[in-house]
Amino acid sequence: MPFQHALWQAGNALSIVLSAIKAFNMPQSNDAPPPSQQRPLTIALYEPDIPQNTGTIVRLAACLALPVAIIEPAGFPVSDRAFRRAGMDYLDAATIDRHVSYAAFDAWRRAAGRRLVLATTRGRITHTECRFLPGDVILFGRETSGVPEDVHRDADVAIRIPMLPALRSLNLAVSAAIIAGEALRQLDRFPKGTP
Repeated sequence: MPFQHALWQAGNALSIVLSAIKAFNMPQSNDAPPPSQQRPLTIALYEPDIPQNTGTIVRLAACLALPVAIIEPAGFPVSDRAFRRAGMDYLDAATIDRHVSYAAFDAWRRAAGRRLVLATTRGRITHTECRFLPGDVILFGRETSGVPEDVHRDADVAIRIPMLPALRSLNLAVSAAIIAGEALRQLDRFPKGTP
């Protein structure tokens, strides 16, 4: 009899443990994803020179629900007609954060615990080899000169778009679209639904 009672208790304990494991592993429809998975990717532009590129990137970001960080000084005022023309009415739908300097941007990024992914022709890995994480800040350099060495050193990851070696680089807005598309694909973060 004591053996049967011990077996019965062990069976009950096992049943409780299995129920707890099952409940832990079941997705809960009312639970929000962890905060690290809620953070959007951000496109950051280091001292952009060409308003048309920035406007096009802001338009891209608005359509894909990506915030844009502009690191000043930019080579144009935000009210510049070319910037507004390239961004069209999408500027009103975009989230644009301006940082008065790279130091201010870097302090914001570090305080938020966000990884800096630098898009550069000197990147060690390709954009498709990079494993993007929720909350990544993808930084694009100035059209005329890229980013300085201290920014290269601050980057957690440096990526490049593979292309023919005889050619120098892609247009900044095209590069942003290619890399943002890959990051959103990996994270399954393209906006859902149809217009």
